[in-house]
Amino acid sequence: MSDLLLLGLIGGLSLLLLLTLLAFAGYSGLLAEVTVSAGSPPIRNVTVAYKFHMGPYNETGRLFTESCSVCPRLRSIAIYYDNPHMVPPEKCRCAVGSILSEGVESPSPELIPLYQKFGFKVFSFPAPSHVVTATFPYTSALSIWLAARRVHPALNAYIKERKLCAHPRLEIYQQDQIYFMCPLARQGDFYVPEVKETERKSRGPAEASDTQTDGTGADTMSETSSVSLEVGPCSRETSAATLSPGVSSSRGWDDGDTRSENSYSESGASGSSFEELDLEGEGPLGEPRLSPEAEPMGAPKWPRELSTPEKGEE
Repeated sequence: MSDLLLLGLIGGLSLLLLLTLLAFAGYSGLLAEVTVSAGSPPIRNVTVAYKFHMGPYNETGRLFTESCSVCPRLRSIAIYYDNPHMVPPEKCRCAVGSILSEGVESPSPELIPLYQKFGFKVFSFPAPSHVVTATFPYTSALSIWLAARRVHPALNAYIKERKLCAHPRLEIYQQDQIYFMCPLARQGDFYVPEVKETERKSRGPAEASDTQTDGTGADTMSETSSVSLEVGPCSRETSAATLSPGVSSSRGWDDGDTRSENSYSESGASGSSFEELDLEGEGPLGEPRLSPEAEPMGAPKWPRELSTPEKGEE
């Protein structure tokens, strides 16, 4: 009899533990609806304090911790430039930091020297007229892990289906929401100087080795030549292939079509711009929203895990 009671107690506790875990996962966004749309950005132009990182995305947790430790009340932001599925982990590039100011507001005079004291750099991002965006609940550390495996595949599918040129991938941690944003315009303005510098350094030797001269003296390009990601908006004739970021171990991003996908700017290869989409309604900042059903015309078809940032107080 005592054995049956013990087994029943163990079974009851196990069931209770399972229900608790399921409830926590639901609270963290397991069942949250992921809606991807194109429209006006969730934030205006911002000034950020950031640290550049080249290496596995699962090593960026310390950067979130550092930025939040300097000023916990500020929002965290991360910008991912490379597809961890296609780019070697040691070459993946990103910038992580805090938003110092937004819109016409200027950064606090004390904030800039404070962040610079701890090795952060200051850079400003514009407010693009249109972006591909999505949101996900930010209620626990598990929310980031879930977002990496639910939001990024949805963003990839949306961008690919509509042949859009949307890069890089931004994540903004604001109160109880994670905002995901992929600019459809002014993309080059979202590349910090360190990213452009690595592009210049890598492009020089690559161009020298890929360019071959035939017998007539004409230059022929090797099939392995790389696609530059430094340039801003994607050309409708030029291929560009990019990807998205993730949470603190290994993001569950969708691999998608792997044709020439290295950085975010490359993943939008032969993609169209937002100008070819129909406008529908208004976005969160009062600008026209792009219809998620609209199909661009005249464009040929183209084919990590972040460490949990500490939630800052608002």
